[in-house]
Amino acid sequence: MAPPVSVSPLIKTARWSALLLGVLYGKQRFEYLKPIAEEERKVEEAEKAAREEQERIAKQLAEANSDTILK
Repeated sequence: MAPPVSVSPLIKTARWSALLLGVLYGKQRFEYLKPIAEEERKVEEAEKAAREEQERIAKQLAEANSDTILK
C-alpha cells in the first residue's frame, strides 16, 4: 500500500465546517418538528380513545343482540 497522502488544511476545515453546520441544522430542524409531532401524538391518542370506546360499545351491542341459549 502507498503511504497516506496529507490532506490539505482547507479541505480539513471544509469537512469540519460541513459537519458542524449539519449538526446545527439537525438540532434546529428537530426543535422545529418536535412540537408538531407532539401535537400529532395527542390527536392520535384522542382518536384512539374514541375508536376504542366505539369498539367497546359495538361489542356490547353485539353481545346484547346475540341470540344464545346461555342467556
